[in-house]
Amino acid sequence: MPATITTESPDITRREKVLVGMSGGLDSTISALLLREQGYDVEGAAIIMHDHTDIGGARRSAEELGVALHIIDARERFKEAVMRPFAEEYMRGLTPNPCVFCNPAVKFAALHDYARAHGFHRIATGHYAFVDCQSGRYFIRRAASSKKDQSYALWGLSQDQLSMLILPLGTHDKEKLREHAASLGLSAAQSGESQEICFIPDGDYVEWLKREHGYQPHEGDFVDEDGNVLGRHRGVAFYTIGQRKGLGLSLGRPMYVSAIDPERNTITLSPPGGEYMSCALLEGLNFQLLDPGALPERLYAEVRIRYSAPPVPAEITFTETGGVLRAEVVFKSPARAVTPGQSAVAYDGDKLLFGGYIKRG
Repeated sequence: MPATITTESPDITRREKVLVGMSGGLDSTISALLLREQGYDVEGAAIIMHDHTDIGGARRSAEELGVALHIIDARERFKEAVMRPFAEEYMRGLTPNPCVFCNPAVKFAALHDYARAHGFHRIATGHYAFVDCQSGRYFIRRAASSKKDQSYALWGLSQDQLSMLILPLGTHDKEKLREHAASLGLSAAQSGESQEICFIPDGDYVEWLKREHGYQPHEGDFVDEDGNVLGRHRGVAFYTIGQRKGLGLSLGRPMYVSAIDPERNTITLSPPGGEYMSCALLEGLNFQLLDPGALPERLYAEVRIRYSAPPVPAEITFTETGGVLRAEVVFKSPARAVTPGQSAVAYDGDKLLFGGYIKRG
């Protein structure tokens, strides 16, 4: 029996025009459908991010739903805001998350700017999360399902972007949505999950760095915590904090990457437990519910340091040096693989307070 999807009753007095970012996948397609069922005047937008972008699925979904589809070419913006910093950080031994770069600077920026210029009242995407407002501050809330929650990747959105945003999937179960789409004969019901790095189709980022950015890996030393040489590594871009497999060493005991020093071209390996950190320093902060003009002396929150990691209780203090605001995070219990280049996101319950980039653990 087809799944029943409950939506708000259509309100014909609320004919707000909504521009929905559409990829042709299940999430964006069903978002457009749900919003139309709720009474919004829905049109779609396919964003061309790079030369591998395929908008065929978006065209098909828009045609099946009977909505207009706008094409936004964001390739130059994507190259400068995502691909270039991704390459630079990887070659410096960091582990960046391209989606975190992309969301505020490209995807939501492109939707927001296009919507403003073409008379749309709101924008929407198929992310699993909520948008809320409290005390004049817009912020993201976690999705009802912790397994599908995508709030972590949305910490960089600005107040202006959030004020226009609708996220219709926050309460929904993806498999029920898939059944609903299939019952309506929508092609998106058969779509798979999106790949992690969309601009590197084969997933081999090191080869991409070599080909597109002239990266030349330089071998260096694996060392232990005392500086003793354990063997040779292939180049810092091949490794990430917390990594155990694929080191190419036979040491007779498990060892984890606990530090990467690109200046010395060394990678520190530690025995189990050594990959855990008690603190982190964050830069490049963006505030959502937390008001940057009224920061507390100390903040107690839950902090997520990876997309799939559970939040860890922590104490946070803010410091400003040379005009740069930083957050010092002390975890209540050590967190595994606090990775420079990744994001740390602070929550109060399900409310996103702020986020930033991990400078060091």
